[in-house]
Amino acid sequence: MRRYGKHTDEDDVRVRPNRKGNRPRSNIRPKHEDASEGLVLTVDRGRITCLIEDRTVIAMKARELGRKGVVVGDRVMVVGDLTGAKDTLARIVRVQPRTSVLRRTADDDDPYERVVVANADQLAIVTALADPEPRPRLIDRCLVAAYDAGLEPLLVLTKSDLAPPDTLLESYGALGVPYVVTNREELADGAAADRVRERLTGRITAFVGHSGVGKTTLVNALVPERRRATGHVNAVTGRGRHTTTSALALPLADNGGWVIDTPGVRSFGLHHIDPSRVIHAFPDLEPGTADCPRACSHDEPDCALDQWVADGHADPARLYSLRRLLATRERREGD
Repeated sequence: MRRYGKHTDEDDVRVRPNRKGNRPRSNIRPKHEDASEGLVLTVDRGRITCLIEDRTVIAMKARELGRKGVVVGDRVMVVGDLTGAKDTLARIVRVQPRTSVLRRTADDDDPYERVVVANADQLAIVTALADPEPRPRLIDRCLVAAYDAGLEPLLVLTKSDLAPPDTLLESYGALGVPYVVTNREELADGAAADRVRERLTGRITAFVGHSGVGKTTLVNALVPERRRATGHVNAVTGRGRHTTTSALALPLADNGGWVIDTPGVRSFGLHHIDPSRVIHAFPDLEPGTADCPRACSHDEPDCALDQWVADGHADPARLYSLRRLLATRERREGD
């Protein structure tokens, strides 16, 4: 049945009253042109601590961001109360484009990616030479994740007073990964922190490592005014106890860069890794892939890299290292 006549205007149209008394929903969102830029320092149960100029502000994610995650290292645009006063809460309305994203999965069969940090440019892989014993497969996996994310890796070996570093360093020599070796005495007198700090100046560095390797102890030495709780290694299981429960970005003195302390990991899944991106970290081998078969895994009989190396274009040890890293996705960390 026709409700309105043939010639109607807006005065003839019935409009249902809004029972809630509020404005109707709209797809038009404010541009927040007056938003201030901040750096995400830590995320804890939906509350996000941001550094805006010289003050810390607690914020929450705005509804218009939907499921878009906010992680430590993100550059965000914030509105609302930006005084940083107690019991105030601001809103994050935009997340700026990320320059890098370090991801991991719980294991290689888990399709759910967890973003560890954003916008870092260096990954410090911290491992103890003893107590607990080093886990080369975990180091390999962290290296693969670093190469995939476009981060420069840095190997930090702790507790050299308990075991020599030579064997472990030899296995990574062909990769050319820079490294720093420390011991407990040097941590106590500050010498270790000074050597590590030289590698961090002007960089945003994420620290990752197995629980109990001394990662947070080293971060505390680098930023002593922001000490975090540390734990010990279980004498029975040989595993460390999780004391760092959330990632935290800390500034080095004199604007020397940033360190991001992350919770200890017991696994580093690589389900999200595209093996074709790992080869970009090997500029001496990458040109040799031009003649590889389509979708070559670089570890098969027809791979052109074998001939590339045989012709003297690259060191065979480099090819072995590449294939070891590519194969680590099929192996567990404890293998």
